[in-house]
Amino acid sequence: MTDTPGGEPQAPEPEPGSRLPATRPPAEVAPVERFTSPPQIRSVELTPERAAQVIRQSSNARWVGFLAVVVVILFVAIYWFYELGAPLGLTEPRLEAEISAQQTTMVERGYNVYQANCARCHGANGEGGIGPILNSQEKLFNHLNENYIRNVLTVGGRYACGDPKSLMPIWADSGLPPGPLNYRQIDELVAFLMATNDQTYIVRDEHLLDPKVDPITGEVETFTGWRDPNYEPAPGATPYPACWKDSFGSAAGESAAPAASIDPNADVVLVGAQNIAFDPTALTAPAGAAFTLSFDNRDPGIPHDVQIKDGTGAVVFKTDVFAGLEKREYPVPALPAGAYPFSCTVHPNMTGTLTAE
Repeated sequence: MTDTPGGEPQAPEPEPGSRLPATRPPAEVAPVERFTSPPQIRSVELTPERAAQVIRQSSNARWVGFLAVVVVILFVAIYWFYELGAPLGLTEPRLEAEISAQQTTMVERGYNVYQANCARCHGANGEGGIGPILNSQEKLFNHLNENYIRNVLTVGGRYACGDPKSLMPIWADSGLPPGPLNYRQIDELVAFLMATNDQTYIVRDEHLLDPKVDPITGEVETFTGWRDPNYEPAPGATPYPACWKDSFGSAAGESAAPAASIDPNADVVLVGAQNIAFDPTALTAPAGAAFTLSFDNRDPGIPHDVQIKDGTGAVVFKTDVFAGLEKREYPVPALPAGAYPFSCTVHPNMTGTLTAE
């Protein structure tokens, strides 16, 4: 470093390849106060009363936080038991209650679907008619399962007996050709047919779903399912026939009246079956004398029979089960004087009275 006379000291010459130091202007402290609050506030210290108030406010805040945590814990616990049910089965889980409510709704809707589309052939209570009986516990136990019902509704009656001329049409709109019922109506109909008889359901309006009220009694109309959940077939019982027509043949073979010759001199009692009803329903036979029962089945393709009982309910006579159009005659043994109810075992709604006099 050299001094120049009358001048400023000169910086030394930089060495070749070295970097020049960065120059920085001198820093001066900004004229800003450390605290921005007014001096009169900074000069006032906390009084004992103010300090106590601050402590109380802090304590209150902690209590508020504690209570908030307790409320959240109680809410979570209550919601947990609401969803999953209280211990010891005190309450029903919400999900199971909702499933049960939806199942009830499906059964009640399915009742309307059945009455509108199926009752004409199978009877209002499944007692049968043009179509086979549906409320038999032997069939409901395993034969009329969900898959079987869906298949019949999708492909028609030919699935049951392999009969291409079956009167049972295709009901599901997914069939070929498509039927009138959509998938939801099929589900509701299956739910109704699978419903058990240990629960009571409400008959509802098919459009508004409001409960129907009996105009005579003023009470809400109800119904129950057909399936008995406690039913068990007898030990060694044979499975229900895959074709419903075969059941009539087996029943006839087991309980048909024994073959006997017809007495040409015996009185003849005429009875017919038409439109799933006896015609006439009141018969008269001689008391204490054998007679001939002439049974004319005038329902094409529909099986019927005649079963006569005494006052105690014991069966005194039964014909074969056969489909119309056909007419058969049967010798009936002498009956004491009295009234004898008769019915069709295939269609229990077909009833009448035979009077021996």
